[in-house]
Amino acid sequence: MSGELVAYDHIIVGGGSAGCVLAYRLSADPKRKVLLIEAGPADQSPFLHVPMGYGRTVTDPRLMWFYETEPDAHHPTGRSYTWLRGKVLGGSSAVNGMIYLRGHPGDYDGWEAAGAAGWGGSAMERAFREMEDHESGADGVRGVGGPLGVSILPLSKLGRAVVAAGVQAGLAARDDLNGPEREGIGATPCTIRRGRRSSAGQAFVRAARRRTNLRVITGSRVRRLLLEGRQAVGVECEGGQRHRGAEVILSAGAIHSPMLLMQAGVGPAEALRGAGVEVVHHLPGVGANLREHKLYSTQLKLRRPMSRNHEYSGPRLVANVARYILLRDGPLARTFDVNALVRSSAGEPRPDLQITFNETAVDASSSKPAFQRWHAISAFGYPLRPESVGCISLRSPDPDAPPLIRTNYLLADSDRRRTVALARIMRRIFAQPALAGIVERETYPGPEVETDEDIIRSCHGDQSAAHAVGTCRIGQDPMAVVDPQLRVHGVGGLRVMDCSVMPTQVSGNTNGPVMGMAWRAADLILQT
Repeated sequence: MSGELVAYDHIIVGGGSAGCVLAYRLSADPKRKVLLIEAGPADQSPFLHVPMGYGRTVTDPRLMWFYETEPDAHHPTGRSYTWLRGKVLGGSSAVNGMIYLRGHPGDYDGWEAAGAAGWGGSAMERAFREMEDHESGADGVRGVGGPLGVSILPLSKLGRAVVAAGVQAGLAARDDLNGPEREGIGATPCTIRRGRRSSAGQAFVRAARRRTNLRVITGSRVRRLLLEGRQAVGVECEGGQRHRGAEVILSAGAIHSPMLLMQAGVGPAEALRGAGVEVVHHLPGVGANLREHKLYSTQLKLRRPMSRNHEYSGPRLVANVARYILLRDGPLARTFDVNALVRSSAGEPRPDLQITFNETAVDASSSKPAFQRWHAISAFGYPLRPESVGCISLRSPDPDAPPLIRTNYLLADSDRRRTVALARIMRRIFAQPALAGIVERETYPGPEVETDEDIIRSCHGDQSAAHAVGTCRIGQDPMAVVDPQLRVHGVGGLRVMDCSVMPTQVSGNTNGPVMGMAWRAADLILQT
């Protein structure tokens, strides 16, 4: 190999949520030389660290990847969707909504029962406790002293009214949705520490960068894996620079990780040949098993000025910026206010729906992202563990060619049934007495969206949750891509650790679980 001559023990491709955790944990062993490569820039923009700054960063092409999916065959007009991902140190954890839900222990127990040995609920709960530094303190479930800041922000008057309405609708009020009982409604656990976003870059890499055995390269995209036969020996970056390593760990996410494998000739043989790629190793599960949350959203106009819609412009924004600089407090230091984990029917063994409430509402008719002119509240939700399955595949051998993403949203009857139940539960909450003097009317999708068919049609018009998983899943069956130690089946010196290895979705947002999985993965790697 020409170019870079330094040999690393571990080359981590992707400085997102998983990659940052791996860099932190693996470089804690001074005998291991670790290289972390991130395609995007360092996380220096101040908007990345202000919680409400994500409204600015998610439209910035310097900090974001934008992917167009294939037309939705089930949408009335065959529309496509834009998938957003962070392109910066910290990945999507630097630009997301900061909701921190661990998932249900039953999710992980189900993985283990299906062949992901060592990934059960007890192992993952231990990883979460070790990783966290929870501002509410230890209680036997929460973790303290770890690198990741977690908090539960006090609710506003409107937030308290939403929780009260949820209780009137039959839900249990919860002080911590990551507590022993993970069904109910309550304030949102979030990755915010003392008013600042606790991204993976800030929580993990910032603390580890002083280690001499860790090298972090930003602004350098890995264009291809370097294989010698069926052995990974390094990577090649833009500009032709090569890095040699005893082990390569793909942490590039559910889109990029399978793409890198397929571009290297590892994947479904027939599809690779069809894309003009020479087959090195037939591994049919690469790019398959794509699962994503499909949003159903609603907005409601308020009778009284209780939302935060007017806090982010004009004189009020100036005052809030000053408040944030001085106190790390106020509307700029918040995220989504209330979350609910509920069951679509009494027969479900654990919550299968999530609802997120927000004290702002966006004007969807505006050509630029803008808040509604009136005071409003919004909510969105989705079936937690969708059974509809899509795929990601190559268009050509060109590493600059965009991926071909087939979503297959709401293809499964169970996902459509749960989405209808979700919409009706959301409306039931907003119709409760606790909100009667506050909510005026539903403005989106509107009361005319009433039948099951109307609800599904409205859902098809909404966006995804940026929670795609499963395209390099863990398992020991023919369609699995990695084994329980995250080693790629049939290829030496190569692992995958990001949300692509999740066999199914978890019960909540994916950022917390993927960081917990990376923490657990480091234990497995350090044992070898």
